[in-house]
Amino acid sequence: MNEGLRVAFYTQGCRLNQSETAALTQSFDANGYEICSYKSDPDITVVNTCTVTENGDKDTIKLLSQIRRIRPDTKVALIGCQSQVLRQKLMTLPNVQWVVGNQEKMGLASLISETISQDTPSFHVSKIKRVPFSLSVPAIDRRHTRANLKIQDGCDNYCSFCVIPLARGPARSRVFDNLVSEAKVLVESGHREIVLTGINIGTYENEGKTLVDVLTALQGITGLDRVRISSIEPTTIPSQVLAMMKSGSQLCHYLHVPIQSASDHVLGLMSRNYQVSDFVSFFQQAATEVPDVCIGTDVIVGFPGETKADFDLTVANLMTLPIHYAHVFSYSERQYVRSRKYPDQVAPEVIKERSRILRGISQQKKQAFMARFEGACVPVLFEQFKKGEWHGLTQHYIRVRVKSEHDLENQIIPVTLNQVDGQSMKGQV
Repeated sequence: MNEGLRVAFYTQGCRLNQSETAALTQSFDANGYEICSYKSDPDITVVNTCTVTENGDKDTIKLLSQIRRIRPDTKVALIGCQSQVLRQKLMTLPNVQWVVGNQEKMGLASLISETISQDTPSFHVSKIKRVPFSLSVPAIDRRHTRANLKIQDGCDNYCSFCVIPLARGPARSRVFDNLVSEAKVLVESGHREIVLTGINIGTYENEGKTLVDVLTALQGITGLDRVRISSIEPTTIPSQVLAMMKSGSQLCHYLHVPIQSASDHVLGLMSRNYQVSDFVSFFQQAATEVPDVCIGTDVIVGFPGETKADFDLTVANLMTLPIHYAHVFSYSERQYVRSRKYPDQVAPEVIKERSRILRGISQQKKQAFMARFEGACVPVLFEQFKKGEWHGLTQHYIRVRVKSEHDLENQIIPVTLNQVDGQSMKGQV
């Protein structure tokens, strides 16, 4: 029934979405669909949506317009976070044949096969259950050398600005043996680095197993060269993580810890469950115990009630703490969240200027961190050839560019880092 049907995938948002799309691609392939680019005249286009920011919602509308221009009669499946939160609105959009929430989306291939002949749009969104989960299809990603491994989903924190608990449901962890089995398959398929993904991975717990047990199990997999922790909340980082980094294991010297603000006043308004002193002490400990660790963060600018004094505290902490880059997000009002009703909204022009300042600081600190490695010889995992150069990553998440006549894809090769060039470094094999 599916023979000859062409399906394309488009992923918005986070690494967790990327991991799920990779698994869905494998599932559709196994069900007889032909996988193609969304620009290559597909019969079906699957959009794995994001609703963290207002821009994510707008991007979906723009993408649908682009898809219709390429093939006016293509059938579109909108799946994931937007579908979970904005399901009724999405059903009215042109070309949308399926709206599928996060509880049902991993069964999308079978769902579409069963409903492809229906004339009316199909709606599949239900309440997300708090139960451990397993995944039957590995997230092998032929387009990338590094693989994302989903170990956790959902969140119980209910920060005042965040729609994720509504979109992703309650915190729940993947069955331990199931995730280890997938990791082995990913390595067997050629992936040399695995990135642990989830909404709140530091809270992982399955039958007494924690994130430390996951890291320990992955280090025992033959052929796996690197394990990287993706974004992890400030108060959930196990103390053993730094010891693992120091021990010379496969665990990358890298942490992305979203602090959101460096003002206790703003953190309180955000309903974050920590104070500035909590992450200050951890960052200082990390930099002492693992001197070459790269620490990144997320910061929201212009949260309702953020004063100039609050912003100045964030600036001061970003300047002085061992934080080496920051993803800066302008505050975005979301439906269904408490901060929408907060007083003292910050003017758009103030948000724009504050964002510009923090992005400048981030750029300076990233370049200063990279400059510490000038002249050093470090292993680089090469990912792609682009514009006459090979591009890869060190374990510290430094992007490296080299010229070579050899095929370096998916190879880990010692590279001498010569100089900082923008937001990457030039090197020599």
